[in-house]
Amino acid sequence: MSKVGLIGAGGIASAHIKGYQQHADRIGVTAVADAVAETAKKRGEELRATAYTGSMAFREMLANEELDAVDICLPHHLHRDAIVAAAEAGKHILCEKPLCLSAEEAADVRKAVTENGVTLMCAHNQLFMPAVAKARELLQAGTIGTVYEVRTTDSFYNDFDPSSMGWRASSKTSGGGELIDTGYHPTYLMLHLAGGLPVEATAMLSTHRLKFMEGEDSAQVLIRFDNGVVGQLVTSWAYQPAAGTERFSAVGELGSLTSDGTTLSYRLRSGETETFEFEPVDTFVAEIGHFADSLLGKQRPLHTEEEGIAVLGILLAAYEGSKSKVIAPVLKV
Repeated sequence: MSKVGLIGAGGIASAHIKGYQQHADRIGVTAVADAVAETAKKRGEELRATAYTGSMAFREMLANEELDAVDICLPHHLHRDAIVAAAEAGKHILCEKPLCLSAEEAADVRKAVTENGVTLMCAHNQLFMPAVAKARELLQAGTIGTVYEVRTTDSFYNDFDPSSMGWRASSKTSGGGELIDTGYHPTYLMLHLAGGLPVEATAMLSTHRLKFMEGEDSAQVLIRFDNGVVGQLVTSWAYQPAAGTERFSAVGELGSLTSDGTTLSYRLRSGETETFEFEPVDTFVAEIGHFADSLLGKQRPLHTEEEGIAVLGILLAAYEGSKSKVIAPVLKV
């Protein structure tokens, strides 16, 4: 069984912990590190794991515990330092989104992971929706021919207020606004479905409702990939999408496919159609299972630091495009 140290025990860690409980025969949390003493203690008791707290908590955990891997569930601005420390300690890594916040941080991450020969998996949980896996299979099989366009949407009415927003309200700690947070999901989903590398992007950013934020609460993004695919992305904390808005879709030379996240349909110009229905899946549980499989089988995860850096490149180009009113090139790291 792979032994994991949990770095950051609040918030999204709850969803990850459910995954470890479901896959307890293969992977488990044996140590917890959190800067908040109460959180560390509570999680340690819940998981029967050694708890570390304080400003040096995860470094002490890395030094003292026999771990195979770490799971990083920290605020965005703390990811880079935790990744580098874990890699230098020879630990494999599962890291929540976003991977990091700048090209400089991305270079540090790539260097640490490569030089220390560890596996890094990006926690891109929406890739584990069955509809996404089926769509990727159909696209790679050429079902709709050469792909021209991919669209992704992830919007919801967020009831954050200044008292509950925490570090997400600050661009310094979040890296921007909604786009680099929830908007990260439709970005990696688009990368996965487009089948190419991003080369340029631009965006229109808005703050419709959450006026107390430093960053945007909504974004529309355009992306071009090196294989000619053009991506359109809509994401927001300000509003629910209009009825009938797809979760993702793709259009190609032979037809199109579309999904609401639970069903998937394709329609060809020839008249052929097919619809697939899927049972609901806890994508975080599936994500942890995939991490366990990757460690035990020494296999490449679906998305590593390579895809994480590509997603970050899209987001940074989108922010630059919005700021400068240009179509910005995606930085190569």
